[in-house]
Amino acid sequence: MMRASRFLSVLLWAVCSIGAPLVIAAPAAPAAPAATPVAKGDPRTELARRMPGSKPEDFRPAPVQGLWEYSQGVEVLYFSSDGKFAIDGDLFDVASKENLSETRRRESRIALLAGVPESQMVVFGPKDAKHTVTVFTDVDCAYCRKLHSEMAKYNELGIRVRYLFYPRTGPDTESWEKAVAVWCSTNRNDALTRAKKGESLKVAKCNPNPVARDYELGHQVGLRGTPAIVLANGDLLAGYLPPAMLAKRLDEVKTGENKLAEAR
Repeated sequence: MMRASRFLSVLLWAVCSIGAPLVIAAPAAPAAPAATPVAKGDPRTELARRMPGSKPEDFRPAPVQGLWEYSQGVEVLYFSSDGKFAIDGDLFDVASKENLSETRRRESRIALLAGVPESQMVVFGPKDAKHTVTVFTDVDCAYCRKLHSEMAKYNELGIRVRYLFYPRTGPDTESWEKAVAVWCSTNRNDALTRAKKGESLKVAKCNPNPVARDYELGHQVGLRGTPAIVLANGDLLAGYLPPAMLAKRLDEVKTGENKLAEAR
């Protein structure tokens, strides 16, 4: 994944290489909850033209008057209203102590995962489970195997696990091929369990398969390794958590959400 500093460097290089001065009108109001529609003459059109891979809707007024917020996956940057300055860092609401940049990252993860139907995942646990998490997994990762070996306990504690593939070694490697073999199996749940126990799967490749898409999605949500657990609220937990600890964390998140809803 492109770290924030590299991400910023690429964008600044792209802007500077254009040569012409960039002038962006200041937003008229604090941040809206979502990107506002782009009308003819909207300054975001010009800014997007100068930012490779972006579109006007990717920009929205930041919570700070005069700044534009731009995100790519979970990477968030802030630009001055005249387009001359960029800020690479988290933005906090001093009064509430909320990390506004992290809130945006959670929103991005939720949106990214919402684009993947469960029919394109390997799911363990009933639909009416108390909690549902999405786990990026590598067949050969030791802690991924440990997590999977305790699947019955996670399910018993009301945790439903939706798996996406993230072979850490990348395309055209043994771990990648194992992930493809799992997906191409008649019984994917059984095949994944067997593969994580070290069994060899003699399965013909099938196309299409979601491994490449899952791998790219892992980069977009901000993975640093596996297992990576994404909660329903968009939080990303890096690494293995024992069943009881994960259940406690999920209950705490749910309690916090309920209190917030009541306060509103």
